[in-house]
Amino acid sequence: MSDIIPGPKGLPLIGNSLDMWQDRDMPLRGLERLADLYGPIYQAVLGGRRVLVCSSANLMHELTDEKRFAKIPPPTVASGPRPKGLFLARNEDPDWAQGHRILMPVFAPLAVQDMFHEMKDIANQLVLSWARKGSDHRILATEDYTKLTLDTIALCTMGYRFNSFYTESQHPFIEAMNFIFTENTARTTRPGVVTKLMYRTNAQYDHSQSVLREVGQKIIDDRRANPVDKKDVLNTMIYGKDPKTGLVMRDELIMEQMLTFLIAGHETTSGLLSFTTMYLLKHPATYLKAQKEIDEVLGTRSIEASDISKLKYLTAVLREAARLQPTVPVLQKEVAPELASGPVLLDSGRYQVLPEDRIILLMSKSQRDPTVWGEDANDFNPDRMLDENFDRISAEYPSAWKPFGNGKRACIGRAFAWQESLLVLAMLLQNFDIKLDDPNYNLVVKQALTVKPDNFYIRVTPRTHLHHTSSSRCPASRL
Repeated sequence: MSDIIPGPKGLPLIGNSLDMWQDRDMPLRGLERLADLYGPIYQAVLGGRRVLVCSSANLMHELTDEKRFAKIPPPTVASGPRPKGLFLARNEDPDWAQGHRILMPVFAPLAVQDMFHEMKDIANQLVLSWARKGSDHRILATEDYTKLTLDTIALCTMGYRFNSFYTESQHPFIEAMNFIFTENTARTTRPGVVTKLMYRTNAQYDHSQSVLREVGQKIIDDRRANPVDKKDVLNTMIYGKDPKTGLVMRDELIMEQMLTFLIAGHETTSGLLSFTTMYLLKHPATYLKAQKEIDEVLGTRSIEASDISKLKYLTAVLREAARLQPTVPVLQKEVAPELASGPVLLDSGRYQVLPEDRIILLMSKSQRDPTVWGEDANDFNPDRMLDENFDRISAEYPSAWKPFGNGKRACIGRAFAWQESLLVLAMLLQNFDIKLDDPNYNLVVKQALTVKPDNFYIRVTPRTHLHHTSSSRCPASRL
């Protein structure tokens, strides 16, 4: 006999919606609050379907077993008749398999290393922008990191320049994307019938979707009209053939894949940079240690691709920030289709999972499990993430750190995001002394498609004793 899974008692028709979505702006908090009340696994009813919410490292290990459980995309962003990009497609979708086979080679580590100089181009623009603002200027770090990562993914993968650092306002693509993110989050906590009656909001939502696709189509049209002999992601999508079938991607799928990279490929990295910067500034000793490593590795010279692997401590800092604040804080699962004929046992046979159950894995809790990370699991401590410690923990608990997802559905752009993050942080620490605008700033997390620090303002002062900023060799201290 299996145990009964605990959970809050639901109400007729609405189930546990009120319990789980108390904070409409931050639905994640409701899931975490119930985990604190009911433990590492609890059940609830949403939309007439049982939902299991899991939050321990042990359950995380079981649920990332791809022979037993499969990824399902977030329902609020995966609906509709359009084809689905890599992030939103289900495992059995042939579009996912085709896209994965065609695109995996262009995101391999060596291919990403070839993008280093274009990444550095955009990072230089951020450095010069901050240097010109001066130490009296409040910088909304999340906004500038969003400009940085959008421009980087567009230039490196599609040869397209948004030029975000040369305009005062945000690009219409970002404005449209932000509205869609906000509305998708709201729809998770709102009855469907209410959403249908919100005509003005729905009209703006449809318009924002059109803006995204207009930008995407312009990028595709520009490339077709002005072909380049370059093996980048856009050319691979247009001309690359599936090694299994010999077919190329149809145009509507190219559009969806491109929007996936532009949106998911920049939003997660901007969140990682924001949280990492926040943790560094809240822990001055760690900040100084990271900056010292940059000075020892780089001195006053311009960073090169070969330097990235030498940044051991900064790598540990990024790992620890990604552990405490994974920018995609949940994984959604269901019983693998091959096992859908009956229940699957979980937690050493203690619980039954039914094929119709939806499973939410709280990465924001499971990556803080004290059985793996110790009693100080909630503390920021990069030393635990130095190579020797990280390798030991990864060997003992292979699923304890999964900020980029798992298995064949892991983030295809992981190497891209990691190289970009190390490059940008190294350049910023080399060129600036950075401090919080408000020394008493306390982290408040804002949720949309991903999570980021809210109202995270900083100030920067060029480091006058250094004589380097960018490949242009123009010192930040002299701007």
